[in-house]
Amino acid sequence: MSKGVQFLMKKNKIDVVMGNGKLKPGKKIEVTDAAGKKSEISGQHIIIATGGRSRELPNLKQDGKKIIGYREAMTLPSMPEKMVIVGSGAIGVEFAYFYQSMGTRVTLVEYQPNIVPVEDEEVSKALAKSFKAAGIEIFTGAEVLSADTSGKGCRVTLREAAGEKTLECDVILSAAGVVANLENIGLEEVGIVTDKGKIVVDKLYKTNIPGYYAIGDCTPGQALAHVASAEGITCVEAIAGHHPQPLDYQNIPGCTYCSPEIASVGMTEKACKEKGLDIKVGKFPFSASGKASAAGHKEGFVKLIFDAKYGELLGAHMIGANVTEMIAECVALRKLETTGHELIKTVHPHPTMSEAIMEAAAAAYGEVIHL
Repeated sequence: MSKGVQFLMKKNKIDVVMGNGKLKPGKKIEVTDAAGKKSEISGQHIIIATGGRSRELPNLKQDGKKIIGYREAMTLPSMPEKMVIVGSGAIGVEFAYFYQSMGTRVTLVEYQPNIVPVEDEEVSKALAKSFKAAGIEIFTGAEVLSADTSGKGCRVTLREAAGEKTLECDVILSAAGVVANLENIGLEEVGIVTDKGKIVVDKLYKTNIPGYYAIGDCTPGQALAHVASAEGITCVEAIAGHHPQPLDYQNIPGCTYCSPEIASVGMTEKACKEKGLDIKVGKFPFSASGKASAAGHKEGFVKLIFDAKYGELLGAHMIGANVTEMIAECVALRKLETTGHELIKTVHPHPTMSEAIMEAAAAAYGEVIHL
């Protein structure tokens, strides 16, 4: 994939300068190459896209060997017998599934009451049930107090409702989110404002200093590759004078690549109720899907949440095989302000997993006939 990007750079006649970059006033960048030689480049517009890295917890200092982040987790020299994963967001549950399926005994520790805490509670419970059936041990509502790596392995002490508990493992994976790469890039020298560890930008990604922009994980939006890509396109189109429509951060799909997969967009049922919204909720299980049965993937469901008065699709939540391939339909439905009744009347092909979206809409309005 990296070589593919290099090819696109060459194809489009983009100059690539390798080295450490530091922002300078006057729309300039100082570059230090591998040999320590410094050079300076300049341009009318400078876009900061320094990305992010694994967040370190105060009591889980990463050493790259016994306490690792997601990058080390992709290149471990040998398969650990036991692994404790701290954090059950997308990164945590993806690696939990991967290592458990490869033969590692995995324990998942989450501070919040549910794993994948940003997802709908029904999705969270379904994934927890699946993970436990696969042999993954799960502790929720648990706080990591300390990690001892002085011996051959690791000892993790955590506090849960029942009291303190010590877990033994070979490797600890810290999967507590992403932090922006903002150190030593010259923000202070240029005068670019940050807030809570992110670069402050407007809807078209301008910073407070004219000519300097920022996109991706170093800005406040969701730390997702497709968000960074959309932000980059919007930013460049604005620079080119095309007047692009600002990104709608309430309509960004989230995908988690464990098994079963998770995909979602919009509000959860709990969030809707907390806002006092009058809603209709429909759910269609893949156990009732002909395609899912034929494929041997009957686990999971599609859950849709509609505004009761106007029929607006407020949220879509899915768990099951290949649901990350299905969520874009719901993103488009929300973008086009399609109503629940219009979705019910949109003929879906049979047999497919995607017809569960139509069936979930029918279930929300009491019109489902295949349950």
